[in-house]
Amino acid sequence: MSSTISFSRIRSYLWPIHRHELKKFIPLLLIFFLVGFNYSLLRAIKDALVVTAPSSGAEALPFLKVWAIVPMALLFTLLFTRVSNRLAREKIFYTMMSIFIVFFLLFMFILNPFQNALHPHAFCDKIQQMLPQGFQGFIAMFRNWTFTLFYIMAEMWSTIIMTVLSWGFANDVTSVKDARRYYGLLGIGLNIATIFAGSVATSMSQNTFNASLPFGKNAWDQTVFMLTGIIVLAGILCMVLFRYIHNQGHGYNDPSYHQHNAGNEVKMGLRKNFAYLAKSKYLISIAVIVVMYNIAINLIEVVWKDQVKQLYPNPSDFNAYMGQVLTWIGIIATVASIFASGTIIRKFSWTSSALISPLILLVTGIAFFSYFFFKDSIFASFATFFGTTPLILCVFFGSLQNCLARASKYTLFDATKELAFIPLSKESKLKGKAAIDGIGSRLGKSGGAVIHQSLLMCIGTVSLSTPYVAFLLLFVIGAWMVAVKSLGKRFNALVSHQETLKVPDEEAQGQLQPALKS
Repeated sequence: MSSTISFSRIRSYLWPIHRHELKKFIPLLLIFFLVGFNYSLLRAIKDALVVTAPSSGAEALPFLKVWAIVPMALLFTLLFTRVSNRLAREKIFYTMMSIFIVFFLLFMFILNPFQNALHPHAFCDKIQQMLPQGFQGFIAMFRNWTFTLFYIMAEMWSTIIMTVLSWGFANDVTSVKDARRYYGLLGIGLNIATIFAGSVATSMSQNTFNASLPFGKNAWDQTVFMLTGIIVLAGILCMVLFRYIHNQGHGYNDPSYHQHNAGNEVKMGLRKNFAYLAKSKYLISIAVIVVMYNIAINLIEVVWKDQVKQLYPNPSDFNAYMGQVLTWIGIIATVASIFASGTIIRKFSWTSSALISPLILLVTGIAFFSYFFFKDSIFASFATFFGTTPLILCVFFGSLQNCLARASKYTLFDATKELAFIPLSKESKLKGKAAIDGIGSRLGKSGGAVIHQSLLMCIGTVSLSTPYVAFLLLFVIGAWMVAVKSLGKRFNALVSHQETLKVPDEEAQGQLQPALKS
């Protein structure tokens, strides 16, 4: 019925949801809001903890993403695969969410309060004297290891909870036709969550130290405690809403879900997840898009955060500024979701919609690096005209680039990527998505980190390595756009023929290959 009843022109833009769908859609929207709220809060906190930590800076991020994030992404993907092979689909969500809640409680009451006793500053000082300056970020990762753990769990939240579990659940219980109506609104929910998270991060970072509170030795420690407590409460509420959806019969216990996915249950291991990618050009194209996006955004962000650290060395100020950036990302993304992205996805082809994100990143990246290189020469008069400094303007342009690039991700990039998973069979969707989102995104971030790390070891500082970063960005975005065009052809063929793509077995690969090429 949902696909046959039309909406008025205004309602098709603002609220293309039927009344009988509200019991399913509203709780799903709230889950996405809370997951996105935590994701945005964690983004601000993790950067403030690591970048402003003692003897640390933005140069720690590339090392952390290579030597900490990638191994943990492999571990969490293995854990998710094992859990999914042993538990019912509904219980997977509760199990993985509980892991994060327990860690954040541990950080609140033990790891952060006792950080001075836990961090090996004296040992790391000796190591720093023995190694070149380019290894400072590597040493900082171990020096502030409790912050490193927090950074890891924040990154895993975006991968496991938001991408694999939340979007995976939405993909499982939503058809392609309904997804074109649902996903634009889900994106708006995520964007509004970003606005709220940015406002919360900014306002709470401006608090002064309160000696009457039983936690925290300074204002920043008290802010971290309260923000982490909010994250824990939001995670618990997500589980309550998830249970409500299933009690209403709209989750994995929905008869239509079992009818649609009958006979598709499969048990697989981590190695077979990668074997799936190797056998399917369709999945490989999705993986390339995810990897290239993450390389591109991380190439730019390290340079930008290095400038922010120079402007705001205090962690509370750094977190407050990042909160302001998050708020503007949410505002821009929300406006785009309401007035542009939903319409673009419904009216234009998948390929056209998916190409907008790399174009935005290309244009804004060129603008930021152009000002960075010439801020003290050609563009020096800009700072004088506005009565400010070149550093402040450089941070502004980097923030503007980040806002536009992130807003495009939360609207068109995420929506088009998730649409690409829907024509897959349940087997391919679950295992392929776990491999792509669980490890593909981390490989992308680590790819950008490897580039920065190599340049830091050879050159020494972020500023000196920036010209090489800008040059490599062009090639990364080019590969991203080629993958989009390749995937768009296969996606349109599957949807137009109403086919469900199954990743072929070795014996059947030759028989199914024509379906991929059609």
